[in-house]
Parts: sequence; structure tokens; C-alpha cells
Amino acid sequence: MTKIESYLMDLDISYQEVSPSAFYIDDNAKGLPGITVTLDEPIVVVRAKVMDIHSARRNDLFEKLLRLNGTDMVHGAYGLDGDDIVLIDTLEYDTMDKPEFEAALDSIGLALSRHYDVLGAFRG
Repeated sequence: MTKIESYLMDLDISYQEVSPSAFYIDDNAKGLPGITVTLDEPIVVVRAKVMDIHSARRNDLFEKLLRLNGTDMVHGAYGLDGDDIVLIDTLEYDTMDKPEFEAALDSIGLALSRHYDVLGAFRG
């Protein structure tokens, strides 16, 4: 069992093991919908798809994401993956402790809920 799985169990977070090094969290009760945690030693990647890029106002959307990164993100950042907007955070596996892991999950969950309406204006 990895530290990741141990922490998920200790934090009582609902998850599915996708592979020995990847976990899918879909725990709406804890504000953690559709988050993937992947161990790619020495890095742990915490990632959530936010939305597709369909907006005709792409430049406005990208500016808004950069502003949110600069002013409202405690852990992680918004990024682009193909035509998807994602929230992503990375942690160093060897030094990662449970509070750090929990803080990364909480930050992404908080951003997903706080920014939902703000980014809603850019949804197709």
C-alpha cells in the first residue's frame, strides 16, 4: 500500500484504485469531484478536469485563469491539457506528509467550488 492510499483511507475519502499508482477520487460529500491522484516517482500529481475550452472569448478566459492563479490559488494552478482546462498540483512523494496531501486536495476542491460560477460565464 502506498502513502497515497493510506492517506486516502485515513482521511475517509471515497476513491477507486485505477492502477497500483493511480487513484480516482469522486467524493462529492467532501467537495472532491473527479480528482485523479497519480504517483509518478518521485512526484505525486493531483489533477482535476475543470471544463472544456469552447468559449469564443478564449483570451478573456485565459486571462481570468491566470488572474485566479495569481490571486486565489493556495496550492496548484490552472493549466491547459489539449482542449481541457485542468487544476493541477504536484507534491514530492518522499517528503509528502498527510497534512500536505490533504492541503493539496482541499485547495483543489475549494477552487472547484469557488470558481465554478466565475468560470461558468465561459462554458459553451
